[in-house]
Amino acid sequence: MISKIRESYLESQFIINEFCTMPENFEKSFEISQLLVETFNNNGKIMIAGNGGSACDAMHFSEEFTGRFRKDRKPLPVISFTDPAHITAVSNDFGFEEVFTKSIEAFGKKGDVFIGLSTSGNSPNILKAVEKCGNIGITTIGLLGRDGGKMKHQCDYELIIPGKSADKVQEMHMIILHIIIEGVERIMFPENYR
Repeated sequence: MISKIRESYLESQFIINEFCTMPENFEKSFEISQLLVETFNNNGKIMIAGNGGSACDAMHFSEEFTGRFRKDRKPLPVISFTDPAHITAVSNDFGFEEVFTKSIEAFGKKGDVFIGLSTSGNSPNILKAVEKCGNIGITTIGLLGRDGGKMKHQCDYELIIPGKSADKVQEMHMIILHIIIEGVERIMFPENYR
């Protein structure tokens, strides 16, 4: 059992190392942080969604902007689409594939940003949300896994994790989300990093 636990840690390390061998991933992460800063400075908001564990990651990301990441600073407008009443009502009335498009229609406007989390890149409700954003003029970011799935080349910005299982992809997604938050804070609140 200890050897299997060690293998799991080493698999996570391998995925991080493989991701970090591609300099474009650092550049995209920086560009995304800059994009979020521009969005906030232009009175826009960030919307984020995912299913299952990715929904939990979306909530985690959101609360670190509306609350605190490392140090106190003003809250920033980030919404995670995780309201269970909305999700169950829309699923019942329109189908599960529409749960995020309805939220985008309700809250999104041109100049906002949508982040879609999909470990497979094939989540139908995230795909439909990305399509809806394109119709409105909302910039899209995809945090994907494996080979990017159907979402590959569908978003304005994409980071694809070379993991084979959802849990390993989600681990890396959370690292990326934390680094993006740090990037935003370093630009907007440099005094927090002195």
